[in-house]
Amino acid sequence: MNVDSAASQLASQGVAYAPQIASAAHRHGLDPELLAAIAAQETGGPGTNAGRNVVGDGGHGRGLFQIDDRWHAFAQTPGAMNPGQNADYAAGMLSGLLSRYGGNVHEALSAYNAGSPDATGTTTQWPDGRRLGYADSVLEHYARLTGSASPVSANPAGSQDAAGQAGDPHETTLAELSTLIAELGALQSQAQSMPALPPPPQISQPQPYQQHVADYAGLLSGDDAN
Repeated sequence: MNVDSAASQLASQGVAYAPQIASAAHRHGLDPELLAAIAAQETGGPGTNAGRNVVGDGGHGRGLFQIDDRWHAFAQTPGAMNPGQNADYAAGMLSGLLSRYGGNVHEALSAYNAGSPDATGTTTQWPDGRRLGYADSVLEHYARLTGSASPVSANPAGSQDAAGQAGDPHETTLAELSTLIAELGALQSQAQSMPALPPPPQISQPQPYQQHVADYAGLLSGDDAN
């Protein structure tokens, strides 16, 4: 999927700044819907796919992906409030974290938010009453953006929820979704690194057939016609 197609797909899901997010994801070999899910988590909210280009976190979080000016010099520059530059910086961070943690999406998301792959990080309460840690909440946004058949569960398949009831073993688990995202990202990176196909060979145009009428009478009129 090229950048324009990815941007159109994101925009159809209500993602704000879809072209900037799609372009940043393409440059860094990321799944654009995963990057959009982070923006939705950072500056959107439960039940919405659109992020906002705002200053938050007590004045420290800058732009669409809330880059913290206490930890990132970029966030202290005017570029931090440019949605395209902000998305590109966030995509670079996520790409680096995915490499560091061997493609584990859940760990990379946790580190993006809290600096540790094992951290719960910022918790979000969803309309159905669940309180999800940062990575789980981003993956919930991702599941909704991609139209998963069932919402992402915060519990592994077969585990029990807060009410003590067993989870649906057929429900998409976070581990499965993380693996799928990593595989999609790897495939996109491979596709982008493949050399362009050579142009097809030029086929010469066939010569038009021309009918020639033989003058048989003329051939027999010579001296040796006898």
